[in-house]
Amino acid sequence: MRFHPDQLQVLLVFTKEDNQCNGFCRACEKAGFKCTVTKEAQAVLACFLDKHHDIIIIDHRNPRQLDAEALCRSIRSSKLSENTIIIGVVRRTDREESSVMPLIAAGFTRRYVENPSLMACYNELLQLEFGEVRSQLKLRACNSIFTALEKSQEAIEITSEDRIIQYANPAFETTMGYQSGELIGKELAEVPINEKKADLLDTINSCIRIGKEWQGIYHTKKKNGDNVQQNVKIIPVIGQGGKIRHYVSIIRVCNGSNKAEKIECVQSDTHTDNQSGKHKDRRKSSLDVRTLASRSSEVGSQRRHSSMARIHSMTIEAPITKVINIINAAQESSPMPVTEALDRVLEILRTTELYSPQFGAKDDDPHANDLVGGLMSDGLRRLSGNEYVLSTKTLQQVPSSVITPISLHDVPPRIARAMENEEYWDFNIFELEAATHKRPLIYLGLKMFARFGICEFLNCSETTLRSWLQIIEANYHSSNPYHNSTHSADVLHATAYFLCKERIKQTLDPVDEVAALIAATIHDVDHPGRTNSFLCNAGSELAILYNDTAVLESHHAALAFQLTTRDDKCNIFKNMERNDYRTLRQGIIDMVLATEMTKHFEHVNKFVNSINKPLAALEENGEVNRDEEAINTMLRTPENRTLIKRMLIKCADVSNPCRPLEQCIEWAARISEEYFSQVRCSPLKNLRETNTIRSLEVRGLTLGSRVLSEILSLKSTSCIISLPVMNLSSFLLSESVSAFFLAAYLHWL
Repeated sequence: MRFHPDQLQVLLVFTKEDNQCNGFCRACEKAGFKCTVTKEAQAVLACFLDKHHDIIIIDHRNPRQLDAEALCRSIRSSKLSENTIIIGVVRRTDREESSVMPLIAAGFTRRYVENPSLMACYNELLQLEFGEVRSQLKLRACNSIFTALEKSQEAIEITSEDRIIQYANPAFETTMGYQSGELIGKELAEVPINEKKADLLDTINSCIRIGKEWQGIYHTKKKNGDNVQQNVKIIPVIGQGGKIRHYVSIIRVCNGSNKAEKIECVQSDTHTDNQSGKHKDRRKSSLDVRTLASRSSEVGSQRRHSSMARIHSMTIEAPITKVINIINAAQESSPMPVTEALDRVLEILRTTELYSPQFGAKDDDPHANDLVGGLMSDGLRRLSGNEYVLSTKTLQQVPSSVITPISLHDVPPRIARAMENEEYWDFNIFELEAATHKRPLIYLGLKMFARFGICEFLNCSETTLRSWLQIIEANYHSSNPYHNSTHSADVLHATAYFLCKERIKQTLDPVDEVAALIAATIHDVDHPGRTNSFLCNAGSELAILYNDTAVLESHHAALAFQLTTRDDKCNIFKNMERNDYRTLRQGIIDMVLATEMTKHFEHVNKFVNSINKPLAALEENGEVNRDEEAINTMLRTPENRTLIKRMLIKCADVSNPCRPLEQCIEWAARISEEYFSQVRCSPLKNLRETNTIRSLEVRGLTLGSRVLSEILSLKSTSCIISLPVMNLSSFLLSESVSAFFLAAYLHWL
């Protein structure tokens, strides 16, 4: 739940403005709190009822002048003081400490031993703000949640780990026929149970005790003895110590009063578990009521009816879906050992990409023929996602506790300030990283994509785009010093900066801009912090999968599309025309693969021969201004646009030395730290570590200089990409590049 704390208000109750009172006044001013001082005890309660202060500090040093305990009791007698923090200021004494119980009994939250120092008072206020006040803010917010529970039409029950009923909302009490508060404190076993299936209770307990949700049909009795059939969902809640402390039960009575409700209950008869990957029927709305009704007359058992209804409703789905439904149905009447074994079977099935629908190919079906052709073209074998790419890794899910903006207009102020100058080259990505707690990609992505109108081009909502950015950022490794979502956001920023250059805007089409921004976002997703050479030498599964060729780049592109298309909620391509999607997809993949360094000089040479040399010849002949249309025509050929996009993302990917000095040094430290950690766990253990490190020093600096020299020696590149510094001699002698290599070298040493 999101909290919106207002400016804290502090009420100081002192009979005179002494040093202690002044200390708290100045501390409130320093902390930005609103402070009110009251000298008369009679006016305290009226002042509090008028302004509802968050913190009240009462002088308890001289009981003869001010009866602090009586005043505190008077304040606590008001219901409005339920969430108010009351502090008692007591004298410093050399005698033995006395008990604080009289203060607590009077209603004080804590005591403060007199100390008029500004910092002592300021620190006390800070501890209150981030301790008691924040806790009270959460408690106040809970009132909204309990109001929702009280008014909910769903019957909700909360029990402790020992099955003691701790809460039951009015809907639950009405459903079961109990009076208000009658169930609170009772053991669950004391409530009448009429469970017809003895094994089901064991099944439920075995499921929820290991932290899994259970959902299904449950039979019980009301207080008056009437039988009732319920559609129950039981959710374990992890609490203190990482153990299950509560169980939340959401109950809906299956009274059969309408057919739709009856069908829904029948569908839920087999318990499901989202966390273990068991199939949950998503086709309720499309079920044929008459078909189910006719089948129910032929099947005597309601359980059998449920299984048949599930299988019947999924006849056009993938075969794996049918298998999962049959396993779920078999689990209902199976003993515990068999049920647990089937759970493991479902886990195995879930780890492979078997959920895609399979259609029989027909000669007159162009879509099917195209798919088959795609499987056979270029000698490539169709990949099945998790089966190979992630056979030892589970895809990251977006944490439910992560707070993300509802829209671009809902960005917190500190993050908005960090993105104010994002259109300039000197934009500091590290400030955004700090403001977003190492999650800059979603915020910068939302702003960049909005500026370029990506949602309008893709015909998707901002919600879908936000979900997509969330899942992509969740699959970047925050543990990597360099190849994390901050690097992705940095490359995205550089790409957007280049796209705003006039020559680029004249050369590229909107689909090229969209491809460039998406490619920059995903170009290092799920990067393990190791190089291609490392993975190949280590014989990793990814290297085997991609035949030691562009291992990581192929994985980044494949995984990004897998993450995007597996869930409609984050599928930004779902509303695109088929041909447009194929064009965009090809452009994205080509740009991601272009970031592979083994092809670097090949891409650069093509760029030089196709773009730089022709432009240089025109510049020398003075024909650039006279034949602008011919130049644009030359640049806008599909082949040259592809080369420009490749060079654009390559420059964005290695643009760290061109950043301001502080950022340049930070990037140098990060990348050297990541590569150096790779050396320490290198599979080439037969080599002496010292020799390996020294070799890496020489080769790394030599290769880095060569790569930069190759890119920056393209004198005409400035008319295409326009890096801030493009003259070779001045650039290589510039402070930023020198600092970059010096920092990397010193870090290696």
